[in-house]
Amino acid sequence: MKELDILEFPDARLRKKASKVKKISSDIEKLAGDMAYTMYSNDGIGLAATQVNQHKRMIVMDTSENRDDLYIMLNPSIINRTGKTRTSEACLSVPGMRIPVTRAELIVVEYTDINGVEVKQEFDDIDSYCVQHEMDHLDGKLIIDFITN
Repeated sequence: MKELDILEFPDARLRKKASKVKKISSDIEKLAGDMAYTMYSNDGIGLAATQVNQHKRMIVMDTSENRDDLYIMLNPSIINRTGKTRTSEACLSVPGMRIPVTRAELIVVEYTDINGVEVKQEFDDIDSYCVQHEMDHLDGKLIIDFITN
């Protein structure tokens, strides 16, 4: 595994919308491993493929205290949102900033895991916020877009 370069704002490539992953190939498996390595190496809790200049609908996430609960999500889609909460978020692509963001408290996500299994899963608290944050990247949205006058 290798550490990938993380794009930083204002790089225009962060605004590119990601395309669906059509097939789980060895390249996708390698990318997932490299993304996870990059996330862990930079003390992140989530990373979208867009952030490493790979415009595929793919995220990795691990919010666990022991850093031993890695999620790899291909083509994630939020199918239900419940509640609202205000969070303070940081981003590896916008270093040195924390931005207040309103997020759903609880979400239900459908995604394909790295083994090709279709998953429908409920996330709350930090897991919910992290998934929403990373999915924003897949659509070219950054936390700075939440800044209001």
